[in-house]
Amino acid sequence: MPEQRTLERAQKAKREGKSPKTQAGEFVREEIEHIRSGEHGARSTKQAIAIGLSKARKAGIDLPPPAKGKASEKTRRSAARAYAKGQSGHSHKTSPTRSRAIHGVLKREPHQAASSEALARQAKQAAARRTAAERSASSRKGMSKRSPAERSAAARKAARTRARS
Repeated sequence: MPEQRTLERAQKAKREGKSPKTQAGEFVREEIEHIRSGEHGARSTKQAIAIGLSKARKAGIDLPPPAKGKASEKTRRSAARAYAKGQSGHSHKTSPTRSRAIHGVLKREPHQAASSEALARQAKQAAARRTAAERSASSRKGMSKRSPAERSAAARKAARTRARS
């Protein structure tokens, strides 16, 4: 079950008109925090993200499963099941035995999946799968939502970064 403050942050993002992907990001963030604090581990950064997205779908975030060809059939089925559960309105109690078993398995997994290096590597790999045009369009869309003051602050920061390297 997601923490109350995660649900509140996701609801706040929804009120602000943020995309379902951004709302789901709060759940991914919670998973990363859990791994870092030693609550459990994950085999890979991808698995940590997948757990967070699954929790988001079950919590009712309007994040449909990936399209055909975007992910494996098994992943798509799992995401569809979580999405349906979240959209159905009522939730039944998860079996404590099952919950304990999953937690026990995750506890034995390593904790490096949530390290800043692992997250940076995952982000870089994800970005590499996108075309330059997609990355550019995404960047432009992000900038269009900023005020002139925020844009000039971002430009100053970029200039500082360029000067450093």
